[in-house]
Amino acid sequence: MDGPSLRRIDAPDIDSVASDEVLVGRIRAEIERDGPITFARFMELALYEPGHGYYRSPDRRPGREGDFLTAPEAHPIFGRCVARFVASVWSALDRPSPFTIVEYAAGAGALAEPLLAGVVTESPDLSAAIRYRPVEIERQRDAELRERLGAAGFLDAIAEDDAAPIVGVAIANELLDALPTHRVRVREGGLREVFVGWAGDRFVDVEGPPSTPALAQRLEREGVRLGEDQEAEVCLQLDRWIASAAAGVERGVLVLIDYGDRADRLYDPRHRPAGTLLAYVRHRAHGDLYRAIGRQDLTAHVDVTAVETAARSAGLEPLGVTTQGPFLAELGAGDLLVELQSGQGASLSAYLEARAALVRMIDPAAMGSFKVMAFGRGVPPGAHIRGLPAPQLHQTSPD
Repeated sequence: MDGPSLRRIDAPDIDSVASDEVLVGRIRAEIERDGPITFARFMELALYEPGHGYYRSPDRRPGREGDFLTAPEAHPIFGRCVARFVASVWSALDRPSPFTIVEYAAGAGALAEPLLAGVVTESPDLSAAIRYRPVEIERQRDAELRERLGAAGFLDAIAEDDAAPIVGVAIANELLDALPTHRVRVREGGLREVFVGWAGDRFVDVEGPPSTPALAQRLEREGVRLGEDQEAEVCLQLDRWIASAAAGVERGVLVLIDYGDRADRLYDPRHRPAGTLLAYVRHRAHGDLYRAIGRQDLTAHVDVTAVETAARSAGLEPLGVTTQGPFLAELGAGDLLVELQSGQGASLSAYLEARAALVRMIDPAAMGSFKVMAFGRGVPPGAHIRGLPAPQLHQTSPD
């Protein structure tokens, strides 16, 4: 998922990563039975098919030993900063108890552990009220998370009431970019969809009329005019996901962190004539979407305009959009780094590791350009939430 921080390059070891042949067979059988499928359907199967999809494997995907590195895996300092954000939301809501943190795509706890530890350090009163609710589709990851939090002394903080709307904060870090997306292309001024077919011994692109008018309607609503032969992605599932996440927030904040752009920039033919879809394997990015099926990540940049529209439609108020660099700086990432240099148990190696990770998190050429999008329900007007730009209400995205 670590998009802008990696160049599109040919990875010399990609050939050694084989596809999941069971998954290939299932996708092929569906195509042979029903005809070419949308890329969104292909991506859904490739990433989320139980037992075989990329995110449904027992193997860990994020991390230094995996295929990509997200900010929580890079260093716990990210989670410590998010703890300060959470504490600020709690204060803005007049310190309710209980106060629940929902983390979507929680994985094995790389964010949860330092976040909860940070709450204990930064706000002991909040730590008594905190509940943590992980949302993770893969049982193996969920088990690893619970084991990790148990070892850190946070097992009692895990909330099992996984249906009730919360008062608190819901977080999704680098999730939206992996939602299944449609591919479109303009031919002779008309919108076409790029489907997935089977030819010979592999999957291939197949152009055809759009599978749904919603694709053209999304682009029209956003004022997007694609250029001739331009390729792009339209993630219709975004609306459903945000509606569901918003319904789970009775009072509080939904914060989404991901790489993407507003529609006018995302679909600008001068910058992205070939779209943004990429595959990731072994910390390398490449453009062969039909290689290593089930064993490589597939990801596309997030349409921030669509996110904002969906959030408003779901009844949430925009609290602000910023980028990850200023977000972490405002939350005192620099102070946390100094603590690692001079605090109790400080070591030079730990400090240097944290500094290198933080530089990557705030560098605009790497993770620092990721968008941080916050939306609220029941947040007092004008309330200051640390990490977000001021004023928070009715903010537009930065260029």
